[in-house]
Amino acid sequence: MQMILYIAIFLVSCFFLVSSTKWLIDSLSRVAKYLGWKEFVVAFTASIGAIAPEFFIGIISAINRVPELSFGNILGQNVLLFSFTVGLCALILRNGIKVDSKTVKAGSTFAVMAAILPLILIFDGDLSRQDGLILLIFFFFFIYWLFSKKERFTKIYEETESNQNNKKGVISFLKSVGIIFGGFLIVVLSAQGIVESSKFFSEAMEMSIPLIGILIVAVGVGIPETYFSISLARKGQSWMILGVLMGAVAMSSTLVLGTVALICPITIGMGDKTSFCIARFFLIICGLLFLLFVRSGKRITAKEGIILLSLYISFVIIEILIS
Repeated sequence: MQMILYIAIFLVSCFFLVSSTKWLIDSLSRVAKYLGWKEFVVAFTASIGAIAPEFFIGIISAINRVPELSFGNILGQNVLLFSFTVGLCALILRNGIKVDSKTVKAGSTFAVMAAILPLILIFDGDLSRQDGLILLIFFFFFIYWLFSKKERFTKIYEETESNQNNKKGVISFLKSVGIIFGGFLIVVLSAQGIVESSKFFSEAMEMSIPLIGILIVAVGVGIPETYFSISLARKGQSWMILGVLMGAVAMSSTLVLGTVALICPITIGMGDKTSFCIARFFLIICGLLFLLFVRSGKRITAKEGIILLSLYISFVIIEILIS
């Protein structure tokens, strides 16, 4: 009976997490359109909304002294985004995902580096406060590089509102701001539900906290980014897909894990080594393949998407068999 209760708490929390993240991203986009922001800034703002679940799950897990949940979540989610999400979007878009932008190509390199950096720092089994500081320094360096080029701020978002000074436009703007605050509150409450249910699953199923994060929480939390990316693919806005995903990977791997490590250092025990090594192996392979596909041509093709999808399926099967 208790298991059913916590499964319900986890599913409901994931549902509200997905819903509130969608509200956040949509509202942030509407605010960006109202203010006449550039395409690049809109994509960056959407990335901030996309990492809200990881950030609050990380903070709450660190406060509850289980920061390994956040590490497993981000590790598993990065594998999911590099392989499953990108591969699925490449299949949905008839001509693949367009990657002719120099910013996207360079940003993908930063994203892969950001995803691999925590794996290097935790190689000794601990992600210390000093390691967390290194991750935060990398994050600020990434932000500096991101906003250092003036040409990234030349193209206005194509759906910018034309009635910025109208009463209707002002009301819509204020409504979006209210939804943003409400969305963040729901994300915090949902994150609390996910952390509490994950702790119960770890004890009841005799699975380690990092493995719960890699296999269960990463999928539940990764749904918002995947859903948002598929929505963009259907709209044909391929320019935003990689921008949002790469921003989410880079910021969650540096800002989130760096903050979590500062609050409570992360330790990977001997019992978690096998699952962690498998996830690390697949993340490196998926990241490097993704980088190769991005930089070798002007788009990620459907065939390359199938390769990435196959890698994610293999990752899940092997992790389940090993556990």
